[in-house]
Amino acid sequence: MNFNLPIILASKSPRRQQLLASLGIPFEVKSVPVEEIYPESMPPLEVPQYLAQKKVAALAAGEKEALIIGADTVVLLNDQLLGKPRTLSQAAEFLRQLSGQKHQVVTGVCIQYQENISLFHDITEVQFADLSDDEIDYYVNKCQPLDKAGAYGIQEWIGLVAVTAIHGSYCNVVGLPVHRVYAEIKNLTV
Repeated sequence: MNFNLPIILASKSPRRQQLLASLGIPFEVKSVPVEEIYPESMPPLEVPQYLAQKKVAALAAGEKEALIIGADTVVLLNDQLLGKPRTLSQAAEFLRQLSGQKHQVVTGVCIQYQENISLFHDITEVQFADLSDDEIDYYVNKCQPLDKAGAYGIQEWIGLVAVTAIHGSYCNVVGLPVHRVYAEIKNLTV
C-alpha cells in the first residue's frame, strides 16, 4: 500500500520501527523527550493511550502535513501496572511477579493526521511458565530489560523459555499492533 503523505513515527523504539517498516510504509522517526508521567488516579488501561497521545502532541504543532504515530506499552498483572523498570533489581522483581502468571500487555496508540485523531489500545494475554531465580538473573544480566514494559521482550530469550501461550497479537506484545495501525492509517487518509 502506498500512502502519499509524510508519516512520522514518534518513537525511538527499534522494535516499533522494525514493525512499522515491515508494513512497507515509508516513514521517518522523530521524537521529542516526553516525561512518561500520568495521573495516579488514571485507570491502568488508559495509561498507554494517554502516554501515546502525549508523544504525538509533542510533535503535532510542527508537523501539520504529516501523519504522526505514537505508541506506549505497559504490562498489567492483576490490574497492577508494570512499566519500564528503573533498575536491574526492579526488573528481576517484575519477572518474579510474572513467573507462572497470566498477564496482559496493553499498547496504546495515537495516530493524528491534520485535525483527525485515532486513539485506541490493543490487549494481548500472555502466560508465563514458572521461572527460577537463575533464569531471571540470566535474562536480566544478558539482555536489556530496562527499556521494556514489564522488564521483558517476547522476541528475546525470555520469550523463548517463559511464554507458554499468547491470546491476541504477538506484534502488540513486541510494541505495536501493526494490524490496527495499518487499518487506522487507511481510515484516516481515505
